Amino acid sequence: PGPLNFTMFLSLFSDKLGGTDPEDSLRNAFAMFDKDGKGKIPEEYIKDLLENMGDNFTKDEMRQTFKEAPIEGGKLDYEKFVGIIKGSSSEEA
Repeated sequence: PGPLNFTMFLSLFSDKLGGTDPEDSLRNAFAMFDKDGKGKIPEEYIKDLLENMGDNFTKDEMRQTFKEAPIEGGKLDYEKFVGIIKGSSSEEA
């Protein structure tokens, strides 16, 4: 309950990587940072959050995280990213 801070987001994200939460939980965590509600977050914004808030990601963690990230036009498509994380991405055309 209440607002989601970035540390909570990272906790949800790490749980998702472990496969313990449903896709909706991770999608909703990303949506908290999607001001426009379009399923996309500016790449630089999410990278800044990951490098400077909560438990900071290292350069290597950033490289690994964004290696397969669906980024188009400078925006992370978190809808697709959730599918990649959960192994349910069906848009490989």
